Amino acid sequence: MKTTPTYFETFDIKQLLSDFPLEQDFTERFRTISRDELFAQQDVLFKRCVARAWQIPFYQRLWGAQGIEPGDIKGLADITKLPVYGKHDIMGSVESCPPLGDFHGWHDGTPAGDMPMVFHTTSGTTGRPQPLVFSPRSREIQNLLLARLYRWQGMKQGDVVHSVYGHGMINGGHYVREAVNHFTQALFCSAGTGIEMRSAQQVKLMRDMGATVIVGFADYIKKLADVAREQGLEPGKDIPVRMICGHLGRESRESLAKAWGGVELYDWYGVGDTGAIAGQGPDQDGMYVMEDAQYLEILGVDDGKVVAEGETGDMVVTCLYKDDIYPIIRFNTHDVTRVLTTPSSLGLNLRRIEGFLGRSDNMVKVRGINVFPQAMAPILEEHSGFAGEFICVTTRDASGRDDLAVHIEVNGSTDDTELAAAFAALLRMRLGVDVTIVLAERGSLAPLTGMETRQKPIRLIDKRFE
Repeated sequence: MKTTPTYFETFDIKQLLSDFPLEQDFTERFRTISRDELFAQQDVLFKRCVARAWQIPFYQRLWGAQGIEPGDIKGLADITKLPVYGKHDIMGSVESCPPLGDFHGWHDGTPAGDMPMVFHTTSGTTGRPQPLVFSPRSREIQNLLLARLYRWQGMKQGDVVHSVYGHGMINGGHYVREAVNHFTQALFCSAGTGIEMRSAQQVKLMRDMGATVIVGFADYIKKLADVAREQGLEPGKDIPVRMICGHLGRESRESLAKAWGGVELYDWYGVGDTGAIAGQGPDQDGMYVMEDAQYLEILGVDDGKVVAEGETGDMVVTCLYKDDIYPIIRFNTHDVTRVLTTPSSLGLNLRRIEGFLGRSDNMVKVRGINVFPQAMAPILEEHSGFAGEFICVTTRDASGRDDLAVHIEVNGSTDDTELAAAFAALLRMRLGVDVTIVLAERGSLAPLTGMETRQKPIRLIDKRFE
């Protein structure tokens, strides 16, 4: 009788740690490896992913529609011959083959598909939640890559890590917890969002446990500093946080660091499907792409072609380690960035990206100007009247003219016409387009942004097609 393998019997953890090393072994490998050697290693892994993808109906359909046949893709040099895909393609697969779609190859009769599967979903920020599936091996590599970044950034044995990532079906909070618990000796406190554990309770937990590291999204982390002060606690003193590792996006690093008593800030980037793709190192000079595991392309938002180094475009990722359940080959994240062209001060032969600059599918074109709602925060923070929260609302009039209204929480009267004019002038100068300003009382936008209930606050409400 065949014995069904358990989760931990499907991979060799020592081999994973050798393939994807941590700390000094990691930095030493990428100081000594050449770009040609790295490409050769990526090529071997890519070929395995392509071979597995040809066994899966989703890829057979996606690639076959472009006239591509097995054998046409010889290696990584041919990757641009393959079409990109995105969440809408995955959701189409789910619709036609509910409930999990045909994009993953689980239990398809192959050795690669005959194993346990980890199932989560996205948060549903841009629509219906998308299924996210992992083999045990790819799950642990995802965890390992994030732990690599955390340890490189300074998380260490004995740290108390306070996490504000969401849980439920959402992947983020679970794999962050696994990364810390499996690959560091830090103590993990999974507080979650404001709806899972009220903000006032969270700051008391942080005080009682002596939290030294916070992980999560910048918006809510900053809010917790305000709540701590309301409770009579001094961030950085009564709560001894020394480091924040999270998704900082376009928010002001300076104001977030100041809110927590001058802590160190480290940014990293990834999406639910892929896990950690890139993250800041000790030099805090861009995000280093984890190129032993992820092959990252920057493609033009409008034409889908590879952009020149230093130009902005969509991040399209291929997970080089996912060659069993759900291979990911040219997945368009629709998150925008650019590659940094300056050399690494750490001497690592890894590409660096600037970080998350906005979402192309949330980009608003106002009178010919591309505006990313996420890019508003650091601009608004230049004015002392900004109370920390905002949301953008787009509308379209009968003539087809689009308007962007920026609702801004302020320290002061919402009837202050001079303050509204000052914000309008600031955004006109920085964005190059006129927008409508709506002043709001502190805390009043929470029902719209979902600050207390979501991992990622909503920054755009699109009413153009209502």
